[in-house]
Amino acid sequence: MSAARSLYAAFDRFPTRKGASTHIARFAPTLFDYAGGGLLYVLGDDSLPAHQIEEAVEIIRFCEPIPNFLDRAVAFGLRLEGLLEARGQDLQICHFRDPWSGVPILARQRSWATVYEVNALPSIELPCAYPGIAPRTLDKIRASEMFCLHNCDRIVTPSHTTLRMLCELGVDSGKIRVIPNGADLPEPQLRPADAPADYILYFGALQSWQGVDVLLRAFARLADLDALRLVICGSARSRQGRQLERLAERLDIASRITWHWSLPNAELAPWLAHAQLTVAPLRDCARNVVQGCAPLKILESMAAGVPVIASRLPPVCEILNDGVEGRLVAPDRPDELARAIRVLLAYPQLRSQMAAHGRARVAADFHWPQLLCQLRELYATLRPAAKLVIDNDSGTAANARWA
Repeated sequence: MSAARSLYAAFDRFPTRKGASTHIARFAPTLFDYAGGGLLYVLGDDSLPAHQIEEAVEIIRFCEPIPNFLDRAVAFGLRLEGLLEARGQDLQICHFRDPWSGVPILARQRSWATVYEVNALPSIELPCAYPGIAPRTLDKIRASEMFCLHNCDRIVTPSHTTLRMLCELGVDSGKIRVIPNGADLPEPQLRPADAPADYILYFGALQSWQGVDVLLRAFARLADLDALRLVICGSARSRQGRQLERLAERLDIASRITWHWSLPNAELAPWLAHAQLTVAPLRDCARNVVQGCAPLKILESMAAGVPVIASRLPPVCEILNDGVEGRLVAPDRPDELARAIRVLLAYPQLRSQMAAHGRARVAADFHWPQLLCQLRELYATLRPAAKLVIDNDSGTAANARWA
């Protein structure tokens, strides 16, 4: 294998059915194609090979079964330090998604250009997943994020909401580029053999900020629609999924819900194509409103010609127009969500119009080929960095421990 000319690093398991994996599957090949090959460094587990080579791309997965999230993040970064020491002499571009990857890339003598892909900041997102996380730990994580934000050459983010947040943190707006998430325009799909006659769909991850519990409470308010079913295609069976299943039982709607887990794209696509509508009930929380997001489930629904009912949040308003491609409703309000579902189901002609508008909007503004061209254009603006040595004070985040 020839020396890697580029590196894409992400503290994410790859591949999975989560949105992060979809992003990696689009951005990493674009980098490697631009650079003429590269190294992909990601998380793995015992179901995935720790090392593989695919033509001009080498994949290295960090597979150590470390239960504690932050301990695993530290170990992931230390492994990357070793890889850079052994393999970094030929790198020209390093693209990373998180501070666990970014600090080792930036806190050393280097000659490569750097791109920080900011889809989420752990200092904002982790308290949603781990409410008991210590404030001093979050302060250390924020220090590492700021180190990466100020020392990288370019920043890519999918949302203008995130752009505004980064500018408020004091990041130079001139090096930030908004490249939205995208979708493909799928071909017609055969209806799943076991699909209910009438169903609405939620698909994607099940973390608390996704608001799937709000959807379940809204669906319980539609008990008079006897034939209607809710199909939930979760990205992975998880603790959150089990909690939602128990909630459905308490709400007495379990018999009206079909659950699927970790469906490959080819199996999910027919369920999406034949849904009467999809729902993206995102919560009003810092993770969605302050940090921002660009939900792939909304864009993929629009691309499939399926109207969407989503929470009226600033980043959602960037990609979905109320009454055009779907409906926007107040977040965290099951009654309002239930009413919107009821009204949209009652007007099939309106749903057809929204479906056509959604597909046209994706073709015009959110088609992956167009967006990946923008990423290539950003890479073309990079120049290899001059040899840079980070001073000890600003580089201390490289050796931070998060306990």
